[in-house]
Amino acid sequence: MQTKKEEITMILANKIINERKKCGWSQEELADKLMVSRQSVSKWESAQAVPDLQRIIQMAEIFGVSTDYLLKDDIEGDTTVITEGTEIVYSEEPATVLRRVTMKEANDYLDMKRRVTPFIALGVSMCIVSPVVLLILSALSEQNIIAESLAVIIGLIVLFGLIAGAVFMFIIQGSKEEQFKYLKDGGIDTEYGIDGMVKEKKETFMPIHNIRVAIGVVMCILSPVPLVIAALAEASETIEVLMVALMLVIIASAVNMFINVGNIKEGYDVLLQEGDFTIANKEVNKKAAPLAGAYWSLVTAGYLAWSFLSGNWHITWIVWPVAGVAFGVIKAFFPGIESQR
Repeated sequence: MQTKKEEITMILANKIINERKKCGWSQEELADKLMVSRQSVSKWESAQAVPDLQRIIQMAEIFGVSTDYLLKDDIEGDTTVITEGTEIVYSEEPATVLRRVTMKEANDYLDMKRRVTPFIALGVSMCIVSPVVLLILSALSEQNIIAESLAVIIGLIVLFGLIAGAVFMFIIQGSKEEQFKYLKDGGIDTEYGIDGMVKEKKETFMPIHNIRVAIGVVMCILSPVPLVIAALAEASETIEVLMVALMLVIIASAVNMFINVGNIKEGYDVLLQEGDFTIANKEVNKKAAPLAGAYWSLVTAGYLAWSFLSGNWHITWIVWPVAGVAFGVIKAFFPGIESQR
């Protein structure tokens, strides 16, 4: 049975964890602010040691709480810590769950992201280029190189085949990510050494990320150039359709690049609880998930309906960039909408 001193030490440890996570800081970052070692913070948070009074005063100042709050022998802030499957509850209604993440879990997660990401990127690219064969065959049918009915049949088979293949990949790869869902959805507390390891990997990776994102952006900007040149040269409708197909291939290549580097960066951000994966942003993401699902379902249905009814596949592709920009605006304003409910 815990003594009163041990209980108070444990409560102080979890208050430090709670306040640090609220600020979105790693143990290294808190240690830097207090001018102590990372090991000292780790010992405080695991209740192996107690900070001296001067450090408690410093923490109260940087956390924006009172020293009385840190030193009281009860816990406020609704914190639950899960350590290796054992749940220690200090509040009847915990609001923030911090799950201890081991080095093995962190490495397994990063390895999974590296394996899954190329398939996710390929699946999205397949969806983007799915109308390309239909466009090319339709253009050839205009030149009587292939029968129009045969062109439509083959084109639609390829279109739905690519989409079905992409969906299959999304489901299979998504199931592999499901086991790590807790990393994205809840607060986590990483073991000693994880933050430093992940930060080092991220710093090495970011130059590659930035270069590929820049290349992808340039590709998207330049993707309409072949179509513009064909229009200015008053090329035939067949050539214009082929240029649309080329534009879709360029865009698909750029998006593939975005997803490949973006998904890897996401893995680092999840473990560091940075960017979209701070505790506060995780709550927002949970609320936004149903909205995102409904939004993209409607966009897909609208795209297919417009495309099939009009037959203007060389025009309807514009739905995707417009929908992407619109969703970015919606996502930016979503937290404000939520706070007013």
